[in-house]
Amino acid sequence: MTGKIEKTALTPKTHTTPPAKFSHGVKKGNILQVAGQVGFLPAEEGKPPTPAGPTLREQTLQTLDNIKAILEEGGASWDDVMMIRVYLTDVAHFAEMNDIYNAYFEAQHLTAPPAARTTVYVGLPAGLLIEIDALAVLG
Repeated sequence: MTGKIEKTALTPKTHTTPPAKFSHGVKKGNILQVAGQVGFLPAEEGKPPTPAGPTLREQTLQTLDNIKAILEEGGASWDDVMMIRVYLTDVAHFAEMNDIYNAYFEAQHLTAPPAARTTVYVGLPAGLLIEIDALAVLG
């Protein structure tokens, strides 16, 4: 009989406590799932979450930084990411997001880029333009 693998919730210091019963990230064994992240600036105690800015560029780069913080909290890096799912609020942002995404990951010097999918989704809170989640496998 083998022991049960522990599941660990991940919330970096830069992130607010989730408003509902979920974690920013969860690690179990060598699997790390990052929940959907948006472009909120690092948390400041007593202040509500604030978007990085009104532009897709500002929000996308902050969202990727927020994911990176969760990956690092769980002992992972971008090279461990197997899948990224991107949710946009406007189909007109697709090409710009691809340009930002390509430049960001080129700068990460990955051994191989993760699989990815982009969906246009209109259900984000007002002012937010993008949400991204990621799945990593460590080891």
